[in-house]
Formats: sequence, C-alpha cells, structure tokens
Amino acid sequence: MPQAPADHELRCLFEDQGFFAGSSTMLPLLRQAKKAATVSDITILVEGETGTGKQVLAEAIHRLDEKRKSFPFVTVHCSTISEALAESELFGHQRGAFSGATRDREGLFHTAHRGTLFLDDVSDLPLTLQPKLLDVVQRGIVRGVGSDREVPVNVRIIAATNQPLAPLVQQNRFRADLYYRLNVVRLHLPPLRERPGDLTTLVLAFARRHRHIYPHITEVEDDLIQALRSQRFQGNIRELEHAVQRMLFSKTEGSSLTLADWTQQAGEATPPCDEELLREAAQRLWIAIYDHRVPYGVAFRRLERKLLETVLLVEGHTRRDIARRLSTSERTLYQKLRTHQLSHPSVAGEDIG
Repeated sequence: MPQAPADHELRCLFEDQGFFAGSSTMLPLLRQAKKAATVSDITILVEGETGTGKQVLAEAIHRLDEKRKSFPFVTVHCSTISEALAESELFGHQRGAFSGATRDREGLFHTAHRGTLFLDDVSDLPLTLQPKLLDVVQRGIVRGVGSDREVPVNVRIIAATNQPLAPLVQQNRFRADLYYRLNVVRLHLPPLRERPGDLTTLVLAFARRHRHIYPHITEVEDDLIQALRSQRFQGNIRELEHAVQRMLFSKTEGSSLTLADWTQQAGEATPPCDEELLREAAQRLWIAIYDHRVPYGVAFRRLERKLLETVLLVEGHTRRDIARRLSTSERTLYQKLRTHQLSHPSVAGEDIG
C-alpha cells in the first residue's frame, strides 16, 4: 500500500533528524512527537527498553523545536551521576560550599538555559534529589549549593526511563508528585521485536551511516529480513546497528546485504552480556537465597539445572549443537547432564545423558 503524502513527509522529517521508523505502526508516535516539538514548554516522558532510541527521539524533538533548537541539548545520565555531587552537577555550587569547591560553578540547568535538558534513566535519580528537581521543574528557579540566590532558568525537560515509572511510584521508589509532573506527554518506544516492519528501513539506514566500512549497499534481501524477524534483539536497535556494522566489515563484494552476511557475522561475533538480564537474574537468585532461605550452593545448582533444562528444550538435536550454543565442550556438557540426571529424549542416534 503506497504511503499517504503526509505520512511520507512525517517519516522523512524524523529521518532527517536520525530517527528512522518505516512502518505504519510507528506513525502515531511520530505524530505525537512532532506535536510535542511545537509545544516548546511542555514536559515529555519517553519510556522504552534499553537501546530503543529514546535519546535519538529526544534530540529529534529538540531539533524540531523552533523556539529551542538554537540552544543547547544537555544530557544528564541519572544512573551514573554521583549522589554526593548530583545536586551540584544539576544546580551548580558556590565557592566553599563543600570540600573541593574552589570556585563558583554553574550547573547543567544553567548550561541548558533556553534549550532542552534530557534526563536519561530518570528512574535512577536519587530519592533525596527528587523533591529538589520537582521544585525546579515547577517554579523554573535554581539555587546552587551553598548559595542563597535564586536564578530563573528556562528549560524544557525531556525525561527517559527504561522501565515504567508508575510501578516504582507504587513501591515508593519514585516520588508520585515528580512522576505526575514529568508525565505530561508520554511517548512509548516499542522494542524492536514489536517493530518488524521497520527492519528494512533500519538496516539500510545503518548501512548508509557506516558506509565508511563498506560503501556499496543499496538493498537488503528478503531472506535476511525474515531471519532478523526471528531474533529477540534484547539490545534492540543498538544491537541491530552493531550487527549491521559487523556485516559491512565482512563484506567484500555486492550491493545487497544477505542472509549469508548475517550468518557469517553471527558466527564471528561474541555476543555482549546483556547487563539488564544478568542483573534481573541475580536479583531473582538473591530473593531465593535471602527471602526463601535457600542455601547458596543449592540455589546455584538449581539454577544450573533449570538452565540446562531450558537449553535441552530449545536448542539443537545433538550434544555438539547444544555445547556450541553454551560455548562449552561436549565433555563438560555430558558431565553436567549426568550430574543433574538429565537427558534429551528427542536426540536421534546419540545418547547425551
């Protein structure tokens, strides 16, 4: 179905800002984002998993904001900012306010004056700082650490989070009043696995972005797109971009990215640890150990057994296949299966347990 001229223009508008969305499912989000860009003083909350492009969307909105685009776009990484220095970083400080404050310093709110302040991972903002941020957002007034002088600032706030804030409010991990103040316009970025119609657009966009690696790509084969549709992409768009880079690096001829290019890069690449998944697994294991009084050693043995049971259900039909997916040797896998008294009933002609 051909695109309506207005929809095509909308997509092109955001593509010019580096945000690519080729499918119709993303059009409502683009319309909201465009409208938000025209209302320069409204606060925006962007929700979405890690790697879905929250900062890219925030920067696009800033650059489409006629009132603010000539002024700074300033990013605050709330997950890495030191709690001890957070207030000084955001609001500034006066000389002598604390040890090491040898001169007056303006904070990031001052730096972003008349522009946009992007609060990335706002869910990780220290609780002690949240009421002070709320006060600045409501009144537009900043007072530096150690100062009794209030300074007006004109800043649009765009906050981003990789987890919904509403449950954190219910758990008293995020202030309700700050949540309501930030959640004026809410933009939800779906994970890549829910955007299969965007895959061709994104792959071609990344091929153009990284044409210094291999400059000749003009199309993507359908077999490759079908293979990508089956991937979970825990790292979302960021993970896809890295995969495209690897495909380009291995490419020596041709103008199409193919299924063979994907297979080659997947075999050569060492998948990065997904910190979010590992952190969640560690938290659940800790709950089993602490809340349910499961001994440390027993918890790890049970975890290993559950992992092996899962792998036997979803991976390969031979011990070699399964060992390869676990990045271990067949002998080690065989020993683990014997320890846990596990076997794979669907294996033909091979006893692995």
